[in-house]
Amino acid sequence: MPKHLQRELDNLKKELLVIASMVENATQKALTALVDRRQELAEEVVQEDFLINEKEVRIEEECLKILALHQPVAIDLRFVITALKVNNDLERVGDLAVNIAERAIFLSTREMLALTLDFPGMADKVQKMLSYSLDALTHNDAKLARQVITMDDAVDLANHKMIKELRRQMQKNPSTIKRASHLLSASSQLERIADLATNIAEDVVYMVEGEVIRHRTEDFIKREEEEED
Repeated sequence: MPKHLQRELDNLKKELLVIASMVENATQKALTALVDRRQELAEEVVQEDFLINEKEVRIEEECLKILALHQPVAIDLRFVITALKVNNDLERVGDLAVNIAERAIFLSTREMLALTLDFPGMADKVQKMLSYSLDALTHNDAKLARQVITMDDAVDLANHKMIKELRRQMQKNPSTIKRASHLLSASSQLERIADLATNIAEDVVYMVEGEVIRHRTEDFIKREEEEED
């Protein structure tokens, strides 16, 4: 591989890890703001979102430049394709973090609902999925990426429970509808972040192994892991 191509690929990976860190930090702040009613953290997430958007555009331009000038093949091509897709997914996670932060700002100024909702548990699951998917990307770890994919069902279940409980509350007490609607939205955004973490994990498997595993069931992925062990 030409040295200048390797240099540009190394720089692309560094830039991808920078935006990953920015997005992970924004997500953590947004979730802390939601759970702990920290309005100042939520406002930071909203105000700093333009930095993630700018970084996403620069990384996309760098990917397109590498494809046009160097025409990489094999694993190098898979890496650039993965970088393009992950870059886009990370920017979308950043947008979802902003949406959660906006919900947190509203809720921090209102009385808490008299409900036992496991937002901390759901937030913890989502943060782990995002963190693990980014670790898998950093270390080219397809096994860890597959683990992320198997974690998604737990977040889906938590979201379904949240929706059921909040709908019951809105029917029982219409005065809580606005607050409950914001919580429903936050739960939906959390579930979507988990989906995007899964997308990133699937792209890591493609990058490392050249195998497309999108749309496969978790049972299939678990069987693959058992066969490898």
